[in-house]
Amino acid sequence: MTNRLAQSNSPYLLQHQDNPVDWYPWGEEALQRAKDEHKPIFLSIGYAACHWCHVMEHESFEQPRIAELLNDRFVCIKVDREERPDIDQIYMHAVQAMTGQGGWPMSMFLTPEGKPFYGGTYFPPTSRSGMPGFDTIVNAVADAWENKQSDVLCQADQMTNHLQESLQPQPDGKPELFSRWIAAACKAKAETFDAQNGGFGSRPKFPHPMDLELMLRHWHATGEDRWLNIVTVTLSKMADGGIYDHLGGGFARYSVDERWLVPHFEKMLYDNALLAGIYLRGYQATGNQRFAQVARESLEYLIRDMLDPCGAIHCTEDADSEGEEGKYYVWTPDEVVKFLGEARGERFCQIYDITQEGNFEGKSILNLRRPLELIASSQGLDYETLRNELAEDRGRLLEVRESRVRPGRDDKVLVSWNALAIDALALASGVLGDARMLEVAQGAAEFIWTQMRTDQGRLLHAYRQGTSHLDAYVDDYATLITALVSLFEADGDSKWLARASELADQMLDHFSDTTAGGFFYTADDHESLILRTKDYHDSSVPSGNGEAAYALIRLARLTGNERFEAAANLTLRSAVTVMTEQAMAASRLLIALDICLNPTQQFVLVDPSAESLTKLKSAYFQAYRPRAVLAAEVATGSEPSRDLTIGNLFRGKTAVDGDPTLYQCESFTCKEPATGTAAILDALGSKN
Repeated sequence: MTNRLAQSNSPYLLQHQDNPVDWYPWGEEALQRAKDEHKPIFLSIGYAACHWCHVMEHESFEQPRIAELLNDRFVCIKVDREERPDIDQIYMHAVQAMTGQGGWPMSMFLTPEGKPFYGGTYFPPTSRSGMPGFDTIVNAVADAWENKQSDVLCQADQMTNHLQESLQPQPDGKPELFSRWIAAACKAKAETFDAQNGGFGSRPKFPHPMDLELMLRHWHATGEDRWLNIVTVTLSKMADGGIYDHLGGGFARYSVDERWLVPHFEKMLYDNALLAGIYLRGYQATGNQRFAQVARESLEYLIRDMLDPCGAIHCTEDADSEGEEGKYYVWTPDEVVKFLGEARGERFCQIYDITQEGNFEGKSILNLRRPLELIASSQGLDYETLRNELAEDRGRLLEVRESRVRPGRDDKVLVSWNALAIDALALASGVLGDARMLEVAQGAAEFIWTQMRTDQGRLLHAYRQGTSHLDAYVDDYATLITALVSLFEADGDSKWLARASELADQMLDHFSDTTAGGFFYTADDHESLILRTKDYHDSSVPSGNGEAAYALIRLARLTGNERFEAAANLTLRSAVTVMTEQAMAASRLLIALDICLNPTQQFVLVDPSAESLTKLKSAYFQAYRPRAVLAAEVATGSEPSRDLTIGNLFRGKTAVDGDPTLYQCESFTCKEPATGTAAILDALGSKN
């Protein structure tokens, strides 16, 4: 017998439709029942690819004994954190405040009004290894509600007040902004750098693409190789480790060890989009072909395995298949030799650390213990021959792997995560010269614009199987603005800037905190929760306010729109405390600060020939230009009619004497143009 979750559109909620727990989705029916019956709420939050969410479901939510305890004494609500990040954000902060840590599954107990009073993450069904059992906790919480309710309500009020203060920070006056905060943040982050293995901290180890991008920018600004070294060591070590899928491309969520060997095998769209972006920028900065290869393979993974027929990209792939974590990805030497032959198979096993004893539960996760160049040199092999043969071997094993039972996939489409991917794909189309990646980026953006908006033109957050729903959040708007700007730079179509400007106006109209600055996470007409948060701290994705400031400042530097520039500046001023006192979680804000405080180079390319323009744009994208924007179009010798959105930057700029022409500008004031292909390539050759 199914429960109410059977009517949901969320793959995560549908996973729980057959639980004996009397689950409700978040909504008025559940909340009103809690108030009417004066029952506390048990709120469980997770997501479809979450391994420990599956474990807790099997151990607790599928068990009639525990289900009976929950059903008798609580109103039980299940939430997909990917659909409702607004709910997740509030209660994750509460769990962290209560326990000092967070994660999923999140298990939270609330008053009928939604105020949190007790919580945690994963609980075993019964007490073990020093952890309290979920059955014990359920009984204890129910007993406290029945016999010590005044204390519970007081605790809930105190926690709600704490959340109000911490999630709606107020700036102290109108503080100034200083670039020295970037240096201080990089220095603080560098103190946790693992020089041997790359990355930050020990175990578990997460990718930090936004931190790496901040350090790459700081290297570019200062010329200090220390910062570039942190980036390149980390990118190299991650690409060699088991966290990277050497057969199919793409990265897992994180590594359970310090050297990136054993991943938590779930694959997330946002990780792969953000990591592809930093690998592309690493390639621009260094010319390291390995970085370009990893970026290409990661994006090809998304296109091959995660692209929905609608043209947008799915959310996640599970860690588990056939009930076992990582089963889809691991190998034995006998399997490899069977499909590659003895000589090639044994060589492959040696290079990719596939052994009889294994490195993960008796089997082996592919990883490179040494770079291929060193392997080829030490064995007297030609590097290019080895590289090509290994590529053939990986392709063969990928074909074999695809015959296995694949991990489950969450086939939702989320605007913000798709926007991160569109941004990376647009950049890749220029850096790698890959027209297919541009087509996918354009298709996903077009789908969002035509199918994930209301009749009033407001964004919707999620889509699945023909249905778009849920009001969008500020990070949906901000990341999509960023993506549309990147699409304009990639293909020169001014409709992307017009759409970005429309979204920016909506974001300012509906999400702005007109009193203190910055942006609320939800719109002014969104469903009311216990508080309206302001998101300043990066997590696995950029913070809402960091991305909003970044998007607005980039858009302003292309369009000259003073409203956007002023809003970005005010957002940064509202975040001074975060940037100065909590810099470890503020990289996106600090990246926006770097653009805001420094001149932006505005490159305008005008060329009568589409073929020639493509070649010149490719030259632009080969260099790392963190403080630059590009506007390029095919044009005749006379000034064409242009969209008003980009009018200021293009005004007066023509193809001089019918030749390709490059204008280099700052604050819409330009130097003498470079005319002719040779002169333009020379001008673009320096890393500006």
